[in-house]
Amino acid sequence: MDADFISDRIAKLRTEKNISARDMSLSLGQSQSYINNIENKKALPSMQMFLYICEFLGVEPRDFFEEEVTSPGALNEAVTAFKSLSPKQLELMTALAKEMK
Repeated sequence: MDADFISDRIAKLRTEKNISARDMSLSLGQSQSYINNIENKKALPSMQMFLYICEFLGVEPRDFFEEEVTSPGALNEAVTAFKSLSPKQLELMTALAKEMK
């Protein structure tokens, strides 16, 4: 992970959600250029704003930094759905995931 990781990761996750940098900035209560400045490596978010960004993107902060997790929002959604499965259903889903690998 290098110094550009946070900027690049925010840009990738935002683009996957098909949200403009301007709209995301305004949705977070910031100036219209806020996210653009982060993505262009002119600024970094504060810790509090980073947490808001993760919430906005539907990503757990721990997953944000997992480089091998390409779609942390989708992973978070799947984990949430799996929590309501019975032990047998969970076992079947795990076997299916291993088979797909």
